[in-house]
Amino acid sequence: MQQVGIQKINRTSLRDQVYTALRQSIITLELAPEQKLNDNELAARFGVSRTPVREALKRLEDEGLVESFPGAITRIAPLYNDAARHAFPVAAALHALATRLAVPQLQEQHLNELEQANEQLITALQQQDAIAAIEADDRFHRVLVLACANPELDKALQSVMSKIRRLELAKFSSIDHTHSPEDHKRIIAACKQGDRSLAAAEMEQNWLSLAAWLQEEGETADDSTTTTDQTSHSTQNLPKDHQHSKQESTDSL
Repeated sequence: MQQVGIQKINRTSLRDQVYTALRQSIITLELAPEQKLNDNELAARFGVSRTPVREALKRLEDEGLVESFPGAITRIAPLYNDAARHAFPVAAALHALATRLAVPQLQEQHLNELEQANEQLITALQQQDAIAAIEADDRFHRVLVLACANPELDKALQSVMSKIRRLELAKFSSIDHTHSPEDHKRIIAACKQGDRSLAAAEMEQNWLSLAAWLQEEGETADDSTTTTDQTSHSTQNLPKDHQHSKQESTDSL
């Protein structure tokens, strides 16, 4: 599965394109926690001026993915377990609400998309492909978020999910993900029955159960140190020729 990297981009919607590429690189840990960022270097990699890069970094800072300090120091935010754990009940409630609103609107095509995404998730988990698993899970949940047709809910989820997905990827090898496909099957069954209350309840439990597993893992300092040791690299070594993947939610995780 291809990752979004840094390359020259078209001149349309520069701020949004830079933001999307950087956000994806942060979530997938291509840009490591606590890695320092230089807007001049990023602008050169993207082939744009510093303005859209600065605007994108400010937006990412508002979402808690980037930190800035006096002395013009900007870095990727560490993996704060507490921030992600606080985000889980919010994500659970929002996804449950999206599901409740979506169920009456679901067509056969939506149900097929849910089943296809879950099969892709199963395959990715069997192959221990963390990026593919996260993207498949995002596709599954995205079906319901789009079907509920509530842009405010979608917008609220975007910031919350970025914290969750980043921590989930960092801990992928140590978390038992096998529960997710079974959770999804129960959600699909409830959707087919048209039982929006049951579907919403199953959806909420899906997210809360993952939060419970994450809570059993180590402290923030240990997580940040381990991840940084394994993935840290400078912006001079960022890849130049990654292709953009299709934008998906977590945008959702």
